[in-house]
Amino acid sequence: MDQVLTLQKDFAVSAKFRVSGKVEGVFRTGSEERFETFPADALELTFKGIPGDRHSGFTRRSGAREPWYPRGTEMCNERQISLLSVEELRLIAERMALPEILPEWIGGNFLLSGLPHLTRIPPRTRLVFEGGAVVRVDGENLPCRSAGAGVGANYPDREGLDLLFPKEARGLRGLVGYVEKPGTVRAGEGVTAHIPEQWIYETV
Repeated sequence: MDQVLTLQKDFAVSAKFRVSGKVEGVFRTGSEERFETFPADALELTFKGIPGDRHSGFTRRSGAREPWYPRGTEMCNERQISLLSVEELRLIAERMALPEILPEWIGGNFLLSGLPHLTRIPPRTRLVFEGGAVVRVDGENLPCRSAGAGVGANYPDREGLDLLFPKEARGLRGLVGYVEKPGTVRAGEGVTAHIPEQWIYETV
C-alpha cells in the first residue's frame, strides 16, 4: 500500500482546478455535407450535438483517424463539437505568415478566449458554459489537409497552404468533444474548464 501511495505522489501532474474564459463566437455548418461553418447568435446543444450540423449524431463512421477499424465502421461519436482558441488561431496564422485564420474556415463550432493552451486541455475536462450546457472534452483535434484546404481557399494566391496547415497547426488545432448536458450556448457568455486530476501512466 505504501508503494502505491508513493507512485501516486510521484506521478501526479496536477490537482483538479478550474480556469475560466469567454465564448467569442458560435458557428454551425449549413448542412451535413458542408465542412465550413457559419456564425450564429446561439447554438442549441442536444445529446446528439448541434442539430443539423455535419458532426451531429450519437454515432459516426470511422475514417482515417481510426485506422484500427475498417473505414466506415459505425462507432461512438465523440467528435460532436469542435472548439478553437482565439490565441491559438492567431499563432497558427503567424506561423503560416497569414493575416488571419477564421474559425469557420476550418469547421469550428466554438471560438473561445482566455483558456491558456486550449489544445493541451486534457481529456475528461468538463467545459461548463454560463447558460448551463456542458461539453466533455475527448481530446486534441489533430490538424488535417481538409482544414488546410479551407484555409487555402481564402488565400488563393498562396500555394501549398493545405499541406502547411497540418504542420504549423499541430498542438494548436483545438479540441473535440461531445455534449454531456444539453443547453443553449451564446456568443459573449462565460465558460469554465473543470480540469480533472492528471496522472502520467507508467508500466513500471
